[in-house]
Amino acid sequence: MSRLYLVDDHVMVREGLRAVLEAAGHCVVGESADPVQALADLVREAPDLLLLDLNLGDRSGLELLAEVRRRALPVHCIVLTMSAQPQSVGEALRMGALSYVLKGSPTTELLRAIDAALQGRRHLAPDVADLAVQALTAEDGDDGFAMLSPRERQIVAMVVRGHSSAAIGRALHLSPKTVDTYRSRLMGKLGVRDVPALVRLAIRHGLIEA
Repeated sequence: MSRLYLVDDHVMVREGLRAVLEAAGHCVVGESADPVQALADLVREAPDLLLLDLNLGDRSGLELLAEVRRRALPVHCIVLTMSAQPQSVGEALRMGALSYVLKGSPTTELLRAIDAALQGRRHLAPDVADLAVQALTAEDGDDGFAMLSPRERQIVAMVVRGHSSAAIGRALHLSPKTVDTYRSRLMGKLGVRDVPALVRLAIRHGLIEA
């Protein structure tokens, strides 16, 4: 029996997913709305598969995906989200997600993605595949975020959501001084001088919603 873990900031969504997955013969071993708690649970429970939303209130599922990749945790990931931005699809796939499923898709699409991921295979519905192609064929100059490291992308996502250096440091286990160094470096790479400009750039590239 496959063991799955759910990360979504809506309790009702998690309850619905649990019912669908258990009816299909899967076992849901845990769930959370918080990336930090989810990471601890993933280490402890070692599920086969992670179902991950990208929009977690003032946090991003990409933060958790980056930590899973950095720690080389033995769990496959499917992103299940409302975000149909090419940037989000490309970013998630670059960071190790095997599949990207839109929440408006039929349940059968999610189950196909799960079956493929459990075999270590990628599965993308035609509409998502089109978004991935748009992301992967975009000119480098159109996507400054492609120049950022996974850690820098984590930090920029938290900065544009209003987190202070101290708060980011606590969440990522870094000193505020280290966070400030990352901030200066990534803003230099992106060619922006202040946080408002960084926010506008993040909205334009689909990193956050307006």
